[in-house]
Amino acid sequence: MLHDTIIVIDYGSQYNHLITRRIRDLGVYSELWHHSDVCAKLKDNPHIKGIILSGGPNSVYESNAPTLEIELLDYGIPILGICYGMQLLAYQTGLSIKKVLHREYGRSEIELTHSPSLLFQNVPSPTKVLMSHGDQVENIHLPWIVDSSSTTCKIASMHHQTLPLYAVQFHPEVQSTDDGMTLLSNFLFLICKATKSWTMDSIIQEEVKRIQDQVQDHHVLLGLSGGVDSSVAALLLHKAIKDKLTCMFIDHGLLRQDEASEVMTSLEDSHLHIIKIDAKDRFLQALVGITDPEDKRKIIGTQFIRVFEEESRKIGQFRYLAQGTLYTDIIESGTSTAQKIKSHHNVGGLPKDVDFILVEPLKTLFKDEVRKLGVALGLKHHLVYRQPFPGPGLAIRIMGEVTPSRLRIVMQSDFILREEFSKALLNETVWQYFTVLTGVKTVGVMGDGRTYEEVLAIRAVHSVDGMTAQFYPVPYPILETISRRIINEVQGVNRIVYDITSKPPATIEWE
Repeated sequence: MLHDTIIVIDYGSQYNHLITRRIRDLGVYSELWHHSDVCAKLKDNPHIKGIILSGGPNSVYESNAPTLEIELLDYGIPILGICYGMQLLAYQTGLSIKKVLHREYGRSEIELTHSPSLLFQNVPSPTKVLMSHGDQVENIHLPWIVDSSSTTCKIASMHHQTLPLYAVQFHPEVQSTDDGMTLLSNFLFLICKATKSWTMDSIIQEEVKRIQDQVQDHHVLLGLSGGVDSSVAALLLHKAIKDKLTCMFIDHGLLRQDEASEVMTSLEDSHLHIIKIDAKDRFLQALVGITDPEDKRKIIGTQFIRVFEEESRKIGQFRYLAQGTLYTDIIESGTSTAQKIKSHHNVGGLPKDVDFILVEPLKTLFKDEVRKLGVALGLKHHLVYRQPFPGPGLAIRIMGEVTPSRLRIVMQSDFILREEFSKALLNETVWQYFTVLTGVKTVGVMGDGRTYEEVLAIRAVHSVDGMTAQFYPVPYPILETISRRIINEVQGVNRIVYDITSKPPATIEWE
């Protein structure tokens, strides 16, 4: 099935992935494309109904700034320019762009003109939007028409009188823009005439067929962690190839307390063929003396592959290795349009010499889409909404070297944190929460004696897809209880701190 599609052209905005997600939320399929060779790719994609030009950090008048293929305007496909995308449309059609004296970041109020375009149907005036720019359109003339203005930006949005071109200086895709979803919906359905067809049922049907076409009659080995991503991937693969799927759960010794047994128990009635491998000693030995987080991830990724290779030879021939890689993993590991933030063990952390062909049925999906897919596939509620857990496990929650004693501290403190969150019912509302061994030691006093022990951090965030997150305001009495229990019950810790940093600027995990 070829879906009506909206293409988001990536000009480097931190929000480009969010634009793609918002469009999918509205029931229309969306892809993120690099800004080069767009016209050539359009010829092979007749189902594209609209194009969105993302924001970005550049100025259009810089010599090395990414550009817009002018021929794109002749295709008759509706285009919406956002922030830098608006400036590109203006610059390419003869309007001038100026650098403002004071950059504008934050919420701003815009007033609509008396007769704005279809883009603003059912959008009230005034309305609050998120501005984030250092340049803006300086003046306007026909065939461009102003749709809205603010006190600091006289051309906050505009549309072309004869071509299907629309532009906004603000970011409709973020929650800080009050009527952003209405605006995007207007672009999709009133302007692009797109049809809603991006549903969980359609995803299942298409991915099942894609898996069958790729795998044919070969057998597939799946790396199962017990988390929502690999569990959903397992159910999807099982639906596609049945008994040609073998799941391998590798206990690398970096799991949360009692997690290995919980994973096996929770999936015992799933009809999946699961083999459990104990590789704790191997992974811990490989991490001896390693302190750099990128090295940790790459070592863990390599060890995973080597264990898969060695253990699979004992049970048969497997040409394919399946993973629960998500779109967020690919973005953070670095793509042609995204700076590398950190390697993920199942993306950038894989060794170059892999004996398998990878099958990644979730790699175009965000975390919230995977959860919805899990529900549609019948995955148990507690597995679908289990908090995310990184493939490298507790190794990236230990700053510095991973040793048995330091691993014990994180494992025990994490168990206490989860237990207290569960008592307070925070496990139902907080997206992800864990403890981090900071690698810092401080002076303390216990039993009238001096101590010099580890500082432990608590991290709790709210998110939807993992690409952005806000720290969660855990009530002080709960934090006090958790702190007291960890200090009293976990040997080697004498100070607890709470991480109140959101993403961005931080990542969710510390490494």
